[in-house]
Amino acid sequence: MKSNTKLSESLEDYLEVILDLENTQKVARAKDIAERLGVAQGSVTSALKNLGEKNLINYKPYSFITLTPGGKKIAVDITKRHIALKNFLLKILQIDEETAESTACRMEHSIDKNTMERLISFLDFINTCPRTGKDWLETFKKYCSSEKPDQKKCKECLENCITSSQKELN
Repeated sequence: MKSNTKLSESLEDYLEVILDLENTQKVARAKDIAERLGVAQGSVTSALKNLGEKNLINYKPYSFITLTPGGKKIAVDITKRHIALKNFLLKILQIDEETAESTACRMEHSIDKNTMERLISFLDFINTCPRTGKDWLETFKKYCSSEKPDQKKCKECLENCITSSQKELN
């Protein structure tokens, strides 16, 4: 596939589902894809023909469907974006699971490469910087659920963070 060819969100979803089916069942079948995506088998056949013409899948009617190396590369990238976005929404922004899943699915198709890389860097930072981490996320969770931040608690939190960081350094 030419690098400047843009896939529709729908075709990206097909690649993502085929990858998941390959990982869990070794191959994908049209009926499994239709079931996962909640679409009619006729729609699946049309999409599979399209992906086959783009050399992203190996497809013949009534046979198993597998990703080509190019299709797998795209599917892995889409899946990584989806997972990172869902984790950000769930763990950082404290969004409920169902909303995080559906929102990540929509966002994965439109987020540009630089923004995605920055988001992943931010997630790495949160998970590795001693000034952030588990306590920081718990405090944010409390902040999201409260009506107004209490400045006295912020000062206590900062003092606890400094004490905790000093202990880790020693």
